[in-house]
Amino acid sequence: MGIIKLKNIRTYSYHGCLIEEGKIGSDYIVNLEVKTDLRKSSISDNLKDTVDYVLLNRIVVEEMAIRSDLLEHVAHRIITRIFEEIPEVSRIIVGVSKLNPPIGGDVEAVTIEMEEYRS
Repeated sequence: MGIIKLKNIRTYSYHGCLIEEGKIGSDYIVNLEVKTDLRKSSISDNLKDTVDYVLLNRIVVEEMAIRSDLLEHVAHRIITRIFEEIPEVSRIIVGVSKLNPPIGGDVEAVTIEMEEYRS
């Protein structure tokens, strides 16, 4: 088995419960980790034998472009799509961070992290 990580995927998105967040938007960072079998690709040196991280990035960017009130909701959509589109993935950890959240304090980011296993 092995792990593929995409670190600090940056997006400008419109998530949040406040109406203003849906209009103004803000910066987000997504960290993604997927567990898959990397043994075949490590020998074959062929992209078709592994999980393409270009596809993983595209899924994250596309799902981050769809507005949600909660970060948990967008993270769940990312997880669901990866499991639907990439059967080789057995576990996913995704963290979604909103930078400079409007919470009335000096907070660099708020992050939710979800972990799911293929059932």
